[in-house]
Amino acid sequence: MGRTAAVKVRIGCAGWSIPGRHASLFGEGDSALARYATRFDVVEVNSSFYRPHQRGTWERWAATVPRGFRFSVKLPRTISHELGLRGAGPVLDAFLDQVGGLGDKLGGFLLQLPPSLAFDPRSAAAFLAMLRRRTGAPLACEPRHPSWFDERAATLLARHGASRVAADPPRVPGGDIPGASPAWPYWRWHGSPRIYYSEYGQAALVALADALRATPPARGWVIFDNTAHGFAVSDAARLQQLLPG
Repeated sequence: MGRTAAVKVRIGCAGWSIPGRHASLFGEGDSALARYATRFDVVEVNSSFYRPHQRGTWERWAATVPRGFRFSVKLPRTISHELGLRGAGPVLDAFLDQVGGLGDKLGGFLLQLPPSLAFDPRSAAAFLAMLRRRTGAPLACEPRHPSWFDERAATLLARHGASRVAADPPRVPGGDIPGASPAWPYWRWHGSPRIYYSEYGQAALVALADALRATPPARGWVIFDNTAHGFAVSDAARLQQLLPG
């Protein structure tokens, strides 16, 4: 239900929690993830940012969802926040081994950087090269320091096939437009004006639908992260309705 022939976009949420008031939007299933997958065909796993999951857990999640479903997986904060992309090889290896349990249902990785981490070409290039030696999976980077939004950073990300997330609310002017590599246009909408809490109005969702239609060749991923009051589910469902086949 999250994809159409005209606009090849995947729409989903950060996590698969279903508020009771929105239960009617979903079909039956043996678990929250199974029910979530009756409506959306992608989910962003944020729990991997905070703690590791055993490979068997990833395998169980992959077995729960339909064939066309995909997971976007957030890299651990140990890599992005604690190590600042430096000396992350052992942590990355353990993480990739665990996530390998998803098999072909891995859609890609999300690398969210802390607001304090300025762009350093040497450490960024070394990390991205190390990552690419280990996996060719799509990568979306969500930087939050202004220095990551200049041409040097965009060129480096693109060189390694990494997209820059289109985030709302944006950290800098233009930060709400996908950047760097066009391989994986990725929108993360966190809620505005109150991050994680606010519901989006109809005008904002219509503007997003228009932007998705204008993204050659009309494809992209949209993740709603305004989960604190459960608005991610309803906003994602409303966006689906704006993108008919």
